[in-house]
Amino acid sequence: MKEAVVGKGPKVEIIDTPIPEPNDDQVLIRVVVSGCNPKDWKLPGLQPDKPPLNQGDDIAGIVEKVGSRVWEFKPGDRVAAFHEMLAPHGSWAEYAVAWQHTTFHIPKETTFEEAAALPLAAMTAAVGLFSRLGLPEPWAKSVPDEERQNTPLVIYGASSAVGYYALQLAKRSNIHPLICIAGRAGGDRIAPLLDNAKGDVLIDYREGEQAVVEGIKKALGGRPLLHAFDAVSEKGTPEHLAQVLSQPIKKGDQEQRAKATFVLFGKMGVPDYVDQSTTMVGSVHQDEKDFGYVWFRYMARGLQEGWFKAQRQEVLPGGLAGVQEGLERLRDGKASAVKYVYRIRETEGVERSDE
Repeated sequence: MKEAVVGKGPKVEIIDTPIPEPNDDQVLIRVVVSGCNPKDWKLPGLQPDKPPLNQGDDIAGIVEKVGSRVWEFKPGDRVAAFHEMLAPHGSWAEYAVAWQHTTFHIPKETTFEEAAALPLAAMTAAVGLFSRLGLPEPWAKSVPDEERQNTPLVIYGASSAVGYYALQLAKRSNIHPLICIAGRAGGDRIAPLLDNAKGDVLIDYREGEQAVVEGIKKALGGRPLLHAFDAVSEKGTPEHLAQVLSQPIKKGDQEQRAKATFVLFGKMGVPDYVDQSTTMVGSVHQDEKDFGYVWFRYMARGLQEGWFKAQRQEVLPGGLAGVQEGLERLRDGKASAVKYVYRIRETEGVERSDE
């Protein structure tokens, strides 16, 4: 089969490799469409001594074969999946392997292009909101709507893939006000999702640091800011949040501390009184397997019911030959409110129909 591997640069090479075999708990998927993510061009540069690797983790396709302990899927099923990062047999190939708990059915109304835009970014959003920030999940009856609607949440980079999904999931959980920070794509993509009656606002980061900070303060209306999801985590965004995140609040014998989660590693410049975390989506292949299992199936339900939608996609031509261009665009910061995806059948030397 044809497979694309990427090394430092990024430099992509298309090679011929054997079709992989799933283990007992895995699914072999004939990839119809694959997506790409910023980490795909970054990791080879951070690990220059490692051989080139198929970095693709967003799979959308048709089940070819299942392991002996797989009960939820069968050959012919339309699925999407989050491939285990840095493991072999990723999505930039004719066939890819995924664990059954991070594989999910896609509704017939969902295209493979839409499905390929989901797995890594959508799960990152869920992990950040509900595991790292500890916000109440939509089905948690113990938290009343009045409390949910008085829980300000800043989503920095709301038009990015992760931010776009975080906005939808937070809205589904009835978290408000949603204070969304975005750029030129905000008006078209983000504003229509906001509920002004519940205090949701859109702030344009292009107006500068002072405008962002003052906009957040105005939206808070004197309330403390205890939750922030930074889907950018660079170029000054943590420093902006540092100016608005609240100091600890005493409630009887309890102390409420602000929480901020970031998508990049490192000390992000927020005050020590803020609980800082890094949202690592790879946790659903490690100690948060149940979390990943439940949330992927809930997202599939959201796709079917229409309250959860994929980030806008742009199909780059040439199948696997388009991976190079996609990674270069991500490296150069040219992606705005879009997920780059590839139709595998367009790869030279691949002869098949996915109809």
